[in-house]
Amino acid sequence: MSEASKRSNTISFIERKASSAAFRKLYADGMGLVEETAAYLDGEGRAEAKKLSRIAATLYAAESMRLTTRLMQIASWLLLQRALNSGEMSREQMMSEKKKIRLDTTSAKVSTNGWEELPEAFRLLVKRSLRLQAYVQRLDQDLFSEPVAAPMPALSNDNPVGSQIELLRTAFAAR
Repeated sequence: MSEASKRSNTISFIERKASSAAFRKLYADGMGLVEETAAYLDGEGRAEAKKLSRIAATLYAAESMRLTTRLMQIASWLLLQRALNSGEMSREQMMSEKKKIRLDTTSAKVSTNGWEELPEAFRLLVKRSLRLQAYVQRLDQDLFSEPVAAPMPALSNDNPVGSQIELLRTAFAAR
C-alpha cells in the first residue's frame, strides 16, 4: 500500500478538531481577546499607565508591545487556519504564509521589578494571552509537525522464556 493511500485511509482527529466547533470557539475566543486587549490598552490601560512609577511604566510599555505582538501572531495563525478550513487557501499557500508567524513571544517574569505594580487587568490579559499562545502552539505542532513513527520492536523467533532461562544459566555459570 502506498504512503498516500495509507494517509487517505487514516482519520486525523487533530485535523477534524481544527475544522470543528472547538476551532470556531478557539477562533472566537482568540479574536475576542484581541479586541478586549485593544479596548483596554486604548482606554482604561492608558489611564492606568499614567499613574505608574517610572520602572513600572517602562515595564508596562515593553509588556504592551509583547502582548500586542503575541496577539497579532495568534490572530494571524487563526485567520490562516480559518482560510484553510473554508477552502480560501490551499494547504501549500497556508504553509507558506504560516512560516512568517511566530508563536513564541515571551513575557517578563512575574518577579521582574515593577510587575506587581502593573494593573491587575493588564496582568490578567498578559496571562490569558500566554495561555492562548501555549494552546495554539500545541495545536500548531499537532497539525503541522511531521509525525514521528514509533520504532517497531524487533520480532524474534526465539522463545522469550527460553532466552531468559539461558541468561540465568549464563549468569549462574559464571560464579
